[in-house]
Order: sequence, then C-alpha cells, then structure tokens
Amino acid sequence: MINTHDILETITMIDDEHLDVRTITMGISLLDCSDEDIDKACTKVYDKICRYAKDLVKTGENISKEYGIPIIHKRISVTPIAMIAAPCQGKNPVKFAQALERASQTTGVNFIGGYSALVHKGFAPGDYALIESIPEALNVTEHVCSSVNIGSTKTGINMDAVAKMGKIVRKTAELTADRDCIGAAKLVVFCNAPEDNPFMAGAFHGPGEPDCVINVGVSGPGVVRAALAKAGDCDITAVADLVKKTAFKITRMGQLVAQEASRRLCVPFGIIDLSLAPTPAIGDSVAHILEEMGLESCGAHGTTAALALLNDAVKKGGVMASSHVGGLSGAFIPVTEDAGMIDAARSGALSITKLEAMTAVCSVGLDMIVVPGDTSAEIISGIIADEAAIGMVNSKTTAVRLIPAIGKKAGEELNFGGLLGEGPVMEINRHSPARFINRGGRIPAPMQSLKN
Repeated sequence: MINTHDILETITMIDDEHLDVRTITMGISLLDCSDEDIDKACTKVYDKICRYAKDLVKTGENISKEYGIPIIHKRISVTPIAMIAAPCQGKNPVKFAQALERASQTTGVNFIGGYSALVHKGFAPGDYALIESIPEALNVTEHVCSSVNIGSTKTGINMDAVAKMGKIVRKTAELTADRDCIGAAKLVVFCNAPEDNPFMAGAFHGPGEPDCVINVGVSGPGVVRAALAKAGDCDITAVADLVKKTAFKITRMGQLVAQEASRRLCVPFGIIDLSLAPTPAIGDSVAHILEEMGLESCGAHGTTAALALLNDAVKKGGVMASSHVGGLSGAFIPVTEDAGMIDAARSGALSITKLEAMTAVCSVGLDMIVVPGDTSAEIISGIIADEAAIGMVNSKTTAVRLIPAIGKKAGEELNFGGLLGEGPVMEINRHSPARFINRGGRIPAPMQSLKN
C-alpha cells in the first residue's frame, strides 16, 4: 500500500530533484512497407507511422497531467530503414528519411529513430546505399536520427564499416557546420546495439520486435545524488544499497507510465530502460553523483570504480521493480548533456582517455563528445574501433557519438541548446591509425562468443 511518506517523497523527487520520464518511445515495424517502387514504399512508411502514432503525443501529455509526472519526450523508433530500402536498388534512400521527417511532423514527436543499418558481419543490399546517404539525410531533416551497428560479441567487428563510418561522421558534421554540426549529434555508431532502446539517437525497432510496442526510458540522476547527500559519510556498501533502493523507486514510476501508455494506446508494453540520463540542468548530472560519492571531480582516479558501482546498483534496483527491463539500463555519460561532465571537461579533469576507460563499466560509450574540426576520418574510425572492441570483449553495448566541430580547435565551445547541451572541444591523440584502419576485413569474434 502507498503511504503518505511515499507520496510526499515522489513529489519532492519531481519538484526538487529533476525526476522525470525522459521518453515514451513507440516502436513500429515497417517490414510490411517494402516495395520496389521507392515512392510507394515511402507512402506506406508514412501512412503506417501516422496510423499507429497518431495519439502518442496526446496520450503522453494526458498521463503527465493526470499523474503529475514530467514526460519530457515522445518519440518513435522504426525498423532499420536499410532493410526497407533493400528492394529499391539504385534509388536514393534519403526519400525514406524525408518520409520519416514528414511523419514526425504530423504526429508531433520530438525525434524518430531508425535511419539505421546493421552491418556487424557485412553489408546486405540496401546497407551501403543507406550509409552513404546518412550525411545528406541528417542535413535535410530535423527530427530523424541515425545509427549503424558495426560489431558484436557474436560476430566480431566489421572493420570495413568502421573505416566507412569515420568518413560518414566527418561528412555529416561538415554538411551541418552552419548549425553547429548538429547532424553528427544525431548519429551513433554501435557495437552490440540493443533492439529495444528507447533513447535517441540510437533507437531503432529491431526485427525481432512485435509489430508495435511501447518502451519507456526513465531518468533520475538528481534523485540519486540527493539521496546520497542525505546519507552522509556511510561506507561503500551502504552507498550501493541506497542507489539500489532509489533506482527501484524511479523504475516503479516508469512502470506506471509504461502500463498506462500501453493500455490507452492499445499497444503492447515492451521494456523499461532505467538509465540515468542526465541533462545540462544543474542538479541533473551523473558526474555529480560520482562527486557526491567522494571524488573531487569527475575524471579523478577512482571515477571508473565509482561509475561501476553506480551502474551495477542501478540495474539491481531496477530489475526488482520491473520484470521487463531492457534497452541500455544503467548510467549515461554524455559530455555535453551533463552539467558535471561539462565542468570536468572544461577544467581538464576529464579527458577522452578517461572517458574511454569509463565506458567499460557504464551503459553505453563515448557519447556527445566534441572533438577538433580538423580531426581526420581515420582518427574517428580509430576511436570507433576502440569502443567497439571494449563492447565486443566485454559483451556489452558500446557506442560512439562524436561531433567534429568544423572550424573549431581544442578549448573552444560548441552549443546545441536544449537537451543536447553544450561543451568544450576536447583534445585528442593526433597519432594516426590510418594504416591499421585501412587494412579492412573483420576483427574475429572473441572466445566468449562461443557459448552454445
């Protein structure tokens, strides 16, 4: 039974500690929309998305008003468009991106993800053309997000795709240089990409998913930090226990929203992603949680250990609150989207090298990191390869969302505004991996892939 203390505690979390449901994401299968005629296929895509998601935004707003729970974004994820575009050989896949953009505007959602390709073992018909079209697609659309999965623990790493994606990231930044290189902020390169992730820019609706599903992403870094501040100087075991209990409460709220959205939209409930997703707002930072544990600054020695504790405790608390936990679920460390990370990067306490070490124990990878505008495609590919290797060997999701700040040098600033935030251009290692990257081929899957 819910008592008065629980109600008041939740109100405090929402009013003072930035507790929110970050997103309700509707996943929609487009597998039945393929057609050799690209115009017919695009019409089918637009019509199906609008039919299924016509009430998504209104439903989210109604739930938010009735329960007093902030629901920040309403989003859509779709089947990787490379699969749908496969029969349209010789045609420009950007038409699909434009159809997705029209659908996002009609339904009123904040973002639509799934301009994606899964090439972890090689390129299928439609994959190469879609990847080539990503810079143009993200240049001519506002709400469309793109992702490419280039590796997995089961298959190894497709180094031809890694080499290609370094060029694509750079070209995407160049085409949108007049808008602070925003295109690159909507592009993620994955290893072990989950099929049910509700968070952008990496959301897509996996081929193993149902025709339509509701996935919810919750967030509450400020709640966890506040709980630790109230606890005082307890030992590390007590810290872990407190994070677990707090994650449980956060996830239960997400479960309520997910079930209500599922019921009202007559769409199956998929998963709760219980990731601690920060924002640039003060008091809503994963870095500040780590500092509350006792670090002088995020990036200090001990940061990776503190993050490992946080990520594990969040998962343990969340799985007790919901039987259907999925997506990424843990702690995000996007630099420009986290006030504490931004401060640590500006002060020099946090480097890309340290961030790479942190990605071995967090939910995802090198996220929303601004690098100098003259960073070569080969260096970007090298960074992607390193992150993919961490994911492959550790059987976890890793990703890279780098923004080459065209025309800017290390120490300068890039400002996206909104949830994407702002941050300093971070220095990188300038030694070239070009000869290694240009070998091509595939890094074989590790021994731990042989689990059958």
